Amino acid sequence: MPTRLLYLTRHAEQDLPDSAVEEPDSGLSERGRRQATLLGERLRGHRFAAIHHGPLRRAAQTAELIARSLPEVPVYETELAGDHLPHDTDPAGLPPAYATFLASFSAAERADGPRVTAAAARRFAGPVSGGSAGGEPFRELVVTHTFLIGWLVRHALDAPERRWLGLNAHNAGLTVIRYTPAGPPNLLAVNDVGHLPPELRGTGLPPDYLW
Repeated sequence: MPTRLLYLTRHAEQDLPDSAVEEPDSGLSERGRRQATLLGERLRGHRFAAIHHGPLRRAAQTAELIARSLPEVPVYETELAGDHLPHDTDPAGLPPAYATFLASFSAAERADGPRVTAAAARRFAGPVSGGSAGGEPFRELVVTHTFLIGWLVRHALDAPERRWLGLNAHNAGLTVIRYTPAGPPNLLAVNDVGHLPPELRGTGLPPDYLW
């Protein structure tokens, strides 16, 4: 069974009007377009089997810009890479801010999100079925949202389910997880923004997360 290298990135910075009450399904800001382009340039030269992205415009546009540097790699839209609640986490014992956040999801979102996220983990995580060991790793890139990245990092570490909370991804940050049949997953990179200049880093994070 070949090694799987799963590349995960959060969509680049979204173009949000300052007056938006609810987050619209808008595309990327100019800064976000630069982030996505630079990420694509970083990934150029690697052989990917596919690029997958969620259905929202910010994810689709990020994938499109990355794909310009990977012109022969097929690009697929999938709800598995969408923006959904990964786990119906019990807020008991959590800080008030987390409890308020979790209470904002509807009953349907608390039921449907974990189901889709579990399907995403079955599809993208773990060693690749079939093939032979050795040789070129099997690489896929998933352009998604911070919740799924946090969940898959938690999943790789076999951490408690509630630990997806607080694992916040940079816009266009890169996380890479290595899966082999010989042992547990390895985190090769988490939230890596080495491809971005300082002025393009830290977007998408709460102000108190910046250092």
